[in-house]
Amino acid sequence: MAISKNLQDKLALLPDSPGCYIMKDENGEILYVGKAKVLKNRVRSYFHGTHNYKTTKLVSKIRDFEFICTASEKESLLLEINLIKKHRPPFNIMLMDDTSYPYIAISRDQNFTVRVIRKIKNKTSNKEEYFGPYPSSSSASEMVRLINQLFPIRKCTKMAKQPCLYYHIHQCLGPCFQQIDPNVLEDYKKRIRRLLQGDAKELLDMLQAQMLEASENLQFEKAQDILTSIQAIENVLEKQTIDFKDSKSRDVFGYYEEKGYISFQGFFIRRGQLLARNQKVMPVYEDNEDAFSSYILQYYENNIVPAEILVPEGTDCEALSQALDTKVRIPVRGEKKKLVDLVLKNAQEAHEQKFQMVFRKNNQIENANEQLSQLLGADIHTIEIFDNSHIQGTFNVSGLVTFKDGVPDKQNYRHYKLDGYRSDIDSMKEVIYRRYFRLLREQKKMPDLLIVDGGAQQILAAKEIKDMLDLNLRLCGLVKDDKHSTRALMNEDLQEIPLSKESELFFMLTRMQDEVHRFAISYHRKLRDKSMTVSVLDTIEGVGEIRRKALIKEFKSMKRIKEASVEELEKVVPRQVAENIYNRLHDVL
Repeated sequence: MAISKNLQDKLALLPDSPGCYIMKDENGEILYVGKAKVLKNRVRSYFHGTHNYKTTKLVSKIRDFEFICTASEKESLLLEINLIKKHRPPFNIMLMDDTSYPYIAISRDQNFTVRVIRKIKNKTSNKEEYFGPYPSSSSASEMVRLINQLFPIRKCTKMAKQPCLYYHIHQCLGPCFQQIDPNVLEDYKKRIRRLLQGDAKELLDMLQAQMLEASENLQFEKAQDILTSIQAIENVLEKQTIDFKDSKSRDVFGYYEEKGYISFQGFFIRRGQLLARNQKVMPVYEDNEDAFSSYILQYYENNIVPAEILVPEGTDCEALSQALDTKVRIPVRGEKKKLVDLVLKNAQEAHEQKFQMVFRKNNQIENANEQLSQLLGADIHTIEIFDNSHIQGTFNVSGLVTFKDGVPDKQNYRHYKLDGYRSDIDSMKEVIYRRYFRLLREQKKMPDLLIVDGGAQQILAAKEIKDMLDLNLRLCGLVKDDKHSTRALMNEDLQEIPLSKESELFFMLTRMQDEVHRFAISYHRKLRDKSMTVSVLDTIEGVGEIRRKALIKEFKSMKRIKEASVEELEKVVPRQVAENIYNRLHDVL
């Protein structure tokens, strides 16, 4: 690749200091953010020597770059993560959205509660104590359910003014209306803490004794319930045990790279138990060590940092230790070294198992984009598609989804609420006008292609708005057959372009259709449910605006309000109003 004069001049000015660099395309869009110990060496390496196919693809798109010097490598690590979070470049390893694991939180107040939490806003909170991570929400929820069943602790999030159903069925001590012995509550908290740390022997022994006593008293139903609880505890706590002399919380990370793809593996160990694993297989556009450091830092954006992190040889432990404020070590012998080797082995096995699937998926997306670009005679990277949803003209909404290089760009998804009844054509005109007039006003980049869900009529309507605003974008429609399945792509000149149902392009366009329909219909249902909640609750005596908002905040939907018992409703509103709500909803719905 020939390097432009502008790039050559900028490369000559690169400093020897650590920092971050930002690669941009011809439109000034950020392609990639990286960090370097020596900016001059790292950035120049992209434009000299040979690279794998993935990195070559990135370099072919670079037309400009910026750099930010930092005082240390720690600062460059943290800056890189912040820049990735802010700009979400397409060539960066992105883990922010799907690497948070469920934890169990015990509140630190005397009348404590136990709940499942996924997003931890304050990792050093003095209000809650966290346990985990757990491999899935279901396993964490099952553990919380067991704790609430076995211990008579507070269940409600807010203290009610009078006892609820849990008190009457002996599953709560009733701190809402009477003083509880602090020693009793502290004892419960210690036992729950031990259970969450994996020490269930004392609790299981107690339950075994209760089950035996119930059996001897011929209380077989009670004995069966206790046995079910015992089995549930054993199932939840059944994890792979790793023998360590200490009981520290530690995480272990490793990676394996081959053919331009890298596989990350993480083991999360708490008190000698392997609670969860994290694994990712994705393309790599940078040094393996840099990608590995970025993966670890991004993971801890959403999760609690343990007392110790073990990593393989070659990792920059000093920079990670400073950035995460914990011990990051490369073990050289003993059980810790064996554990790192085990993680590396798992990373390689995961790579071999998942590589073909990930590789095939990426290739399909790339091939589909290339097919679309060839059909339209232009490079197509950003695609936007609209869909309308309504019921006989009511709750009329539209959804917009954006795809960049075949991948959903959820930051640019948009909902549109339309007033009154109008045809689908008029609705489409309005949302297209609102969307692109705003982009023009804010001087933001237009998509390469707008796709409307329909044939000639829809294209002509969209073209009317395009011409009115003098938009610089391409326009196509998805033509359907008599079974409402997509059969062709129609260009702006109303010429049909047949689509093979076996082609990668057909499957990509179908995924886009499904996604925009899902997005629009979910917003439509949300508005409809909200309207139903407001209209029905407003007819109930004793429910005003404040109580209606409190009910919606507590139960989230009309369905859950209807499913709630009088006692559960009473946590939010007075007893008489709770009875009015219960009776009204079961009469009406």
